[in-house]
Amino acid sequence: MAFGWIDEQAEARRRAGLVRTLRPRPADSPLLDLASNDYLGLARHPEVVAGAEAAARAWGGGATGSRLVTGTTELHTELERELAGFCGFEAALVFSSGYAANLAAVTALAPHGSLIVSDAGNHASLIDGCRLARGTTQVVAHADPEAVRKALGTHDGPAVAVSDTVFSVDGDAAPLAGLAQACRTYGAGLVVDDAHGLGVLGDGGRGAPHAAGLAGADDVVVTVTLSKSLGSQGGAVLGPARVIEHLVNAARTFIFDTGLAPAAAGAALAALRLLGREPERATRAREVATELHARLTATGLEAVRPDAAVVSVRAPSPEEAVQWAADCRAAGLLVGCFRPPSVPDGISRLRLTARGDLSEEQIERAVHVIGGTRP
Repeated sequence: MAFGWIDEQAEARRRAGLVRTLRPRPADSPLLDLASNDYLGLARHPEVVAGAEAAARAWGGGATGSRLVTGTTELHTELERELAGFCGFEAALVFSSGYAANLAAVTALAPHGSLIVSDAGNHASLIDGCRLARGTTQVVAHADPEAVRKALGTHDGPAVAVSDTVFSVDGDAAPLAGLAQACRTYGAGLVVDDAHGLGVLGDGGRGAPHAAGLAGADDVVVTVTLSKSLGSQGGAVLGPARVIEHLVNAARTFIFDTGLAPAAAGAALAALRLLGREPERATRAREVATELHARLTATGLEAVRPDAAVVSVRAPSPEEAVQWAADCRAAGLLVGCFRPPSVPDGISRLRLTARGDLSEEQIERAVHVIGGTRP
């Protein structure tokens, strides 16, 4: 029977309590949202929505083709120029998603004969980039510059270290300065995914590499997403102009993918300009994360101290994590639920988004619901 193995895997997931389901949400949900990645609360901001609407009216519903054919509009190049300038890099290249941007950066910068040193806690998109790249991958201990240094010391040839700047599960930050120093010892490049740092960390939300003094370095390449703090869709790679030119010519997820929809580019550009005018939004997101952590731990819950806007609360088991999240939903609070195999350490968690637009009343309500529904 074709695909018969699918039924076996489905049964195994059911027995393990790991079945995932889609839950379509209405346009106007009554739930308090602490599950999305809308860190600054910009996805529904009037200026961001207007940016998307204006772009759709001017350019249509889709990009109409790959970036090298008809999929590059004046709006795309405007977004790339302003995004690079905001984050402090020479150039930028926009992709249809952050996932596609990570695949592009890793595969195009790790040719045959090269070494990729990958953090054990990296996001799936970086892991998949390592798997698709022609270089050899060595996975090293989480957030450990010395482990990166040792791995690089075993290789004679081109090399690159790959890491998230803020890890999506626990929200802990990578030691970027230490990673850069380790790479420079051996002339290796550093590729970092700042999906959870842009808009939250750095001066006015310019990102973790900017905060670490790495913005604009000729040996550092940064990927970002437009779908989190900027409330839109898509991704980008930032770095030296010669690296960006190389991606245009070598990155398969750029060459063969349809360009980012103009509406998404317009929304992201509007959000970027709004953040530039209101840098305090980044500060507020960090303050909310700190407050959530303090209040949750004061109730006796085990929560990881946040380095950005992700607050992770430990759950006793996958089944109890799922039930806990369901109980929160029933009480009017939407929270994320991370469990194996999505978490590399096997520890299930509730994952909370510390949105910068949350009020004190909403923070108190969230803490009350989470504490009141604990397993």
